[in-house]
Amino acid sequence: MDIGKIRKLVVEGRYVYSKHAERERELDMIYTWELEDALRNGEIIEDYTDDPRGASCLVLGFCGPKPIHAVCTIKVEPEELLLITVYDPSKRPDKWTENYRERR
Repeated sequence: MDIGKIRKLVVEGRYVYSKHAERERELDMIYTWELEDALRNGEIIEDYTDDPRGASCLVLGFCGPKPIHAVCTIKVEPEELLLITVYDPSKRPDKWTENYRERR
C-alpha cells in the first residue's frame, strides 16, 4: 500500500466507508473532517499484504491530539479508498501502546 495514493484519494474525496467503518466511526464520535485530516497526515503502521480479502493496511493519523486508526484498501474499479474500519485507539488502551503504533 502507498500512503501517497491514500492521501491523494482522500484529498480528491474518492473514498467510501464499509458499514462496519461507518458504525465504528460514529461510536467513537469521529467526524468525517477529523478522519480526512488524520488520513492526510497519517502513516502506514501495519501492512496486511496476505489478507484473504485483499491487501490492506492500518493507517495512524492525528487530528490535533486525537489519534485515529483506519484500516483501508484501494479498490480498482472505480479507483477509490475503501475504509474497512475506523476507530480511536485511545479508547482501547488494553489493545494499543501509548503511541498507538504497537499492539499490546
